[in-house]
Amino acid sequence: MEQKVLVVDDELHMRNFMTTLLETSGFEPLAAEDGVKGLELAQTHKPILVIMDVMMPRESGIEMYRKLRDDPELKDIPVIVVSAVAKKTFFHSQTVLNQYRGERIPEPAAYIEKPPEPEELLEVIHSTLGGEG
Repeated sequence: MEQKVLVVDDELHMRNFMTTLLETSGFEPLAAEDGVKGLELAQTHKPILVIMDVMMPRESGIEMYRKLRDDPELKDIPVIVVSAVAKKTFFHSQTVLNQYRGERIPEPAAYIEKPPEPEELLEVIHSTLGGEG
């Protein structure tokens, strides 16, 4: 089974770091530089996991995350947020949007502040996917 993992980050060096890490760990990485492209790739390839940034041009990670959760075909794909935005800031923004829109969007599977350590990121990926190595 192909284990496709989608990486969405506007920083080229972060995309390269994460896709290389995924590739060397036996996953098939897909990469997008913004939320618009990320959503397209998610809809086309149905990855087993999405790793995404919050602050991006065109469409923010906050909006992309909500669109993933609203899509019946994508809502069960776990999401790991890797961002320079503090965890509490992201969760606060979600809470505000939930209240404003009358929605209840589930939290991401994990949240890692940048820059991630390779071991930490892999550990979170494996625990999120419910397996060891």
